[in-house]
Amino acid sequence: MALFLGAHTAVAASAPPLTQLKVLKVASPSCGVENIEEGQTQTRCDHNGPNITVYVLEVGYGREAHVVLDGVEVNGTRTPVCAFKNGNLTSCTPGEKTVGYLYALDLAGKQQGTLTFSNTSINAPGNSLSTQLYIK
Repeated sequence: MALFLGAHTAVAASAPPLTQLKVLKVASPSCGVENIEEGQTQTRCDHNGPNITVYVLEVGYGREAHVVLDGVEVNGTRTPVCAFKNGNLTSCTPGEKTVGYLYALDLAGKQQGTLTFSNTSINAPGNSLSTQLYIK
């Protein structure tokens, strides 16, 4: 039998489950930046050109995002988001708690189609979320 006196256990708060996925913006040479409104199912502008970028907000912690455009994988980068101040996303500074991630997805020359972004929470309740947007 072991006796542990004065042992300290680090306790960390559990990561929040996914609560929201939202396409925020689509940017292209032909249209500039188009803000995507709540409930919008397709872009208003005909985005085309070699450099189309889609920005997706993920609130909570997911395992591994799965992103496809008409079934073809899409690559991108993610940046931690720490707060929503006055409705605006803020980047993280040392010591701040990450509340989610902003993904910048590069369509890599693909022109149009249905973008699907999905992920599953890393912890209970293990829920899966998905969002779609038709990019024309």
